[in-house]
Amino acid sequence: MSGLTLGPLHVPTPVVLAPMAGITNAAYRRLCAEQGAGLYVCEMITSRGIVERDRHTLDMLVFDELETVRSVQLYGTDPVYVGKATEILCAEYGVAHVDLNFGCPVPKVTRKGGGGALPWKRRLLGSILEHAVAAAAPYDVPVTMKTRKGLDDDHLTYLDAGRIAQESGCAAIALHGRTVAQAYSGDADWDSIARLVEHVDIPVLGNGDVWEAADALQMVEQTGAAGVVVGRGCLGRPWLFRDLAAAFAGEETATLPRLGEVAAMMRRHAELLAKHLGEERGCVEFRKHVSWYLKGFAAGGELRRALAMTSSLAELDELLGRLDPDEPFPASELGSPRGRQGSPRAKVALPEGWLDDTDGTAWVLSGASREDAGETSGG
Repeated sequence: MSGLTLGPLHVPTPVVLAPMAGITNAAYRRLCAEQGAGLYVCEMITSRGIVERDRHTLDMLVFDELETVRSVQLYGTDPVYVGKATEILCAEYGVAHVDLNFGCPVPKVTRKGGGGALPWKRRLLGSILEHAVAAAAPYDVPVTMKTRKGLDDDHLTYLDAGRIAQESGCAAIALHGRTVAQAYSGDADWDSIARLVEHVDIPVLGNGDVWEAADALQMVEQTGAAGVVVGRGCLGRPWLFRDLAAAFAGEETATLPRLGEVAAMMRRHAELLAKHLGEERGCVEFRKHVSWYLKGFAAGGELRRALAMTSSLAELDELLGRLDPDEPFPASELGSPRGRQGSPRAKVALPEGWLDDTDGTAWVLSGASREDAGETSGG
């Protein structure tokens, strides 16, 4: 494949790092970018938080000095706020790509009509997209959106969402082949991605169950997608982007690092976090990644616990030195799910009367769409 084109933006490898709350900060994006080409998206940011200059929100808008293409995912339910936030991102932060999240399945988000719940309101979805596209246009910044199949199997929205995205001027749409009710459980429905490809003229990116580079190639071949969005598959495995770049370049490369190479990657990750956040906070942030890096390896429980409690780079170095550098990568982990999975939800948390109509504009005018300024989960 010749890469991914989003309006004026060309991505050499058609791979996008999915925004993940508390994961895809500047340090992690830099770490992944060091492995291979792609588009690396910032953690999801609330539009109201940007417009109201909320300190916590603005603290998340940090970029590495080598991050030449700045990409941010916005969350919002009010067209005016999303438009204003998009303009601020383009004018003040030099962002080259804005993605809008309509896929987050977290109940605290959908209960407010946001994330994966919002595409049910077709008119509201169109209005949000139009405001964002209009705000980004003077800066020649492409706007894309990410969504899911729908609320559940009885309330599918993705085909309408694709049509609305295209009519609103979006440069592409990403589809996670699960419903909101599924969250991260079960299997992703790649056939829905193929149906969306047939339904729209803009590029479609496929998301869901890309655990290895071979999965990405299979998804593209099976669905006709213009590229892939990778989330949980790269947890504890940033070298997946090296494999993806090789695969899309027609090279057969599968990285199976020995534990010593994994330890070196862990050290690099912690070092980048320390650089951006300060050593103590960076090491604390690193703790959540330890279990993903060591998944399947024979490292003992006591050593794992100690690594997950580290508070300095010197301590981390000492603990990493105890790992067996020659231990081979656990082949049993190849192709297996990573990160959260959970169980499907019997009922999606929605605002009262949400399913009564597919408009949504009155709901915004009533003020019911107010979202909290702060961090929410990815989609």
